[in-house]
Amino acid sequence: MMTDQERYRYRITYSKTSAMRFTGHLDLQRCWERTFRRARLPLAYTQGFNPHPRINIGAALPLGWTSECEFTDIQLEESISPEVLLDAIQKASPPGLEIHTIDPIPFNAPKLQKQISALRYLSTFSSDLPDSDLQSRIQALLSAATMPRMRRGKKYDLRPLIKLIQSNNCAQGVVQLEMVLTAREGATGRPDEVLLALGFDPNQAHIHRIELVLAGL
Repeated sequence: MMTDQERYRYRITYSKTSAMRFTGHLDLQRCWERTFRRARLPLAYTQGFNPHPRINIGAALPLGWTSECEFTDIQLEESISPEVLLDAIQKASPPGLEIHTIDPIPFNAPKLQKQISALRYLSTFSSDLPDSDLQSRIQALLSAATMPRMRRGKKYDLRPLIKLIQSNNCAQGVVQLEMVLTAREGATGRPDEVLLALGFDPNQAHIHRIELVLAGL
C-alpha cells in the first residue's frame, strides 16, 4: 500500500470557458478523469472496494457560469516536473478547459475547499437603470443589517456573505457588477442571489468568476 510520503500533489489552475459552461460539477470530475487517463498520468487512488482517483476540484461552478481562475488538485504516484505535466494535460484537455499553470503543493496542505475563503465574480447584464438608482440599490443592500433568504428549503442570512459590490464602467445599457463573496463551510455567497436582492434577473446575466481567494493570501 502506498503511503502519503510516496504520493505527490499538484494544483492545476485553469479556465472553464463558454464551450463547457453547461457541464456540471460531477461531469467535470469525469472529464478530468478522462483527461488524466489520456495524458497517461500515474494517478494515485483511494483504498477500499471502490477506489477512485484522488482528484479534488475547488468551489463548484454552477451551470451556465464561466471562470478564468479554477483550481483542481491531483495526487500522483510519481514526481513529475510541472512543465512536463502542463504539456501532457494541455494536449489531452477537451475544448472548454484552458490550462494555465501547474504547481507542486505540500502534500499535507489542507483540502482545497478548506483553503478557499472568498470568491470574486463579474456579473454582466443589460439594464436601462440610471447609475444613480443602481448605486442607491447597492448602498441599501450594503447598509442592511440582515438579509434573510431561503435556498433549497433552508433559511440563511445573505448579508454577512457579501464582502464587496461595485459597478464597473460599461457601455450604455449594460451593467457590470463586481462582487466578492464569502466562501466558508455551510455558507457561501452566490452572485445570483445578490442580483435577486438588487432587483435583477440572474437568468439574464453572464456570471464569470475571476478569482478564488485562498485563506492567508
